[in-house]
Amino acid sequence: MMRITIATLRCTLVLLVTLTAGAVLAQAKFPNAPVRMLVGTPAGGTTDVIARLIAAKMSQSLAQSVVVENRTGASGLIAAESVAKAPPDGYTVLMASSQLATYRALYATTKLDPEQDLEPLGIVAVSPYVMVVHPSLPVRTLPELFAYAKANPGKISYAGSSPGTAQHLGWELIKNKVGLDMQYVPYKGTGALMPDLLAGRLQAGIDNVAILTPYIKSGQLRGIAVTSAARTSLLPDLPTVAASGVPDFQAMGWFGVFSTGRTPPEVLTALRSAVRSAVEAPEVREKLVGMGAEPQSGDAIALRSLLKRESTVWTKVIKDNNISVQ
Repeated sequence: MMRITIATLRCTLVLLVTLTAGAVLAQAKFPNAPVRMLVGTPAGGTTDVIARLIAAKMSQSLAQSVVVENRTGASGLIAAESVAKAPPDGYTVLMASSQLATYRALYATTKLDPEQDLEPLGIVAVSPYVMVVHPSLPVRTLPELFAYAKANPGKISYAGSSPGTAQHLGWELIKNKVGLDMQYVPYKGTGALMPDLLAGRLQAGIDNVAILTPYIKSGQLRGIAVTSAARTSLLPDLPTVAASGVPDFQAMGWFGVFSTGRTPPEVLTALRSAVRSAVEAPEVREKLVGMGAEPQSGDAIALRSLLKRESTVWTKVIKDNNISVQ
């Protein structure tokens, strides 16, 4: 009986060692299946294009396909919620835009807490916005716009992409800080507002610098300031909003990759390394610059810090102005 017990114990130990080694080996092989990268916007948009650039390079680093999947709806909220609810195994990640920082404040019904439910993998790029006016408006600088708006309360109409975006919220923050009475006109995206802005039916706007630069250079619109913390190489002669009378102001688009919260550390390490390698690739950086975006470090800590800052700033703007999205 004793011999059988010892033999059994030996077999059990061998089995445990084998299983443990197999588990370690399985972990070391992450990923051993394709990774899905969810994007909350339709194919062809800026976020989608950036996602496909990064996913292609991540595929090379991970030796597994990273497949972009467009999960549209609620300005990207549906995709973000899907990743937050996914199994925390690293096989579902999110390419998020700056709107991620506004969901909790804008959508009363969502239970998503991006800072708790998502794990930053790396910041990919930032994209400055530029403030423009129609040439029919007799202003050439931001201080002149402020003076004109104060002399003509309620007579200047403005917009910025869709309600609740950083472009729209940037206007609200400026209005609050300076004390302006201007008329907000909601549109369903940049494409919808551009005809009215170019025709002068809409007098002022804030949007992506890459989108508006051609119109500024052609004289169809007049650029008066950029909303980023520093000047942009696309429009080097334009000052920042912060340097034009609104201290500490900053509003910009940004793009970052996130995983599901509680993803194992070893999986996060592999994913973060792949994101950083993708952002560091010269051909990726070149394409980002060509889109008017400024390539970033791919750092996860920087992305976490940015999300926290943006959430704090825009949540206050949304609540102070009673902004909501139905």
